[in-house]
Amino acid sequence: MAKIIELCKINVPLGGQQIELQQIDHAEDGMSLLRVRIREGKRFTIFDVDPATAGQWATTMQQWADQQGGK
Repeated sequence: MAKIIELCKINVPLGGQQIELQQIDHAEDGMSLLRVRIREGKRFTIFDVDPATAGQWATTMQQWADQQGGK
């Protein structure tokens, strides 16, 4: 059974999507993943991301935000 830890909920002002970030800890093998849930109306898109992929994604998003003047 996996343990789910809520990390963050973000409401996107343009488009009205809701983004949820959760930590998923799998008891069987000790693996932790970052779950990204994007809700658009009644539709959900869910990604379970490993730490290396999450780090690359975060770096790219931070670089983009910095270039746009967002902090």
